[in-house]
Amino acid sequence: MTHDRMTVLQAMMSQGMIPVFFHSDVEVCLKVIQACANGGAKCIEFTNRGDFAANIFLDVARHFAKADPSVIMGVGSIVDAPTAGLFIANGAKFVVGPILNADVARVCNRRKIPYSPGCGSASEISAAEELGCEIVKVFPGSSVGGPEFVKNVLGPMPWTRIMPTGGVDASEESLKKWFGAGIVACGIGSNLITKELLAAKDYAGIEKKVAETIALIKKIRGK
Repeated sequence: MTHDRMTVLQAMMSQGMIPVFFHSDVEVCLKVIQACANGGAKCIEFTNRGDFAANIFLDVARHFAKADPSVIMGVGSIVDAPTAGLFIANGAKFVVGPILNADVARVCNRRKIPYSPGCGSASEISAAEELGCEIVKVFPGSSVGGPEFVKNVLGPMPWTRIMPTGGVDASEESLKKWFGAGIVACGIGSNLITKELLAAKDYAGIEKKVAETIALIKKIRGK
């Protein structure tokens, strides 16, 4: 199964919600990611947060390349080009970051890997698009102005595709506001894969929560 740039971008937008997750235990990662995939979220953002995250990512990406090739593994929290290159070599199919970095954009473009950098102003969003970013991450979503910010950016820049992370809940009220403002997708971390579900190793619960969230987004979009 080829996960080229166009396929991945389409998958991110049609899914509408990207689970954002990191755990230092490979086995836990495999179970959580499989639960997300079973719930309909095949694109997963694995955050580059802990020690040896790239090694954990490699193990996880290798596993899904064989066990379930429909899973699209992306990496988040990327702020520099060498780290982006390392994760791309380890199987990342999309790259997300909290900030915009032109060198990361170049590395990703060279390999036709989608890059969603974190932007907090209209100028940053425009700079990201100039560097070839199709879906721009707005981060931290609630801090830069929430759904109102998205709506106001899309007024003069209707071609912009926005994916907020930070401040998006898996609730109907929150998702309605954001999708009503015009986002194409959102990233949700601990509001989706909660500490409680993880502590209980309730992978069926994670699958259910993911499926419910995906269904909510479909309903809000009227699809």
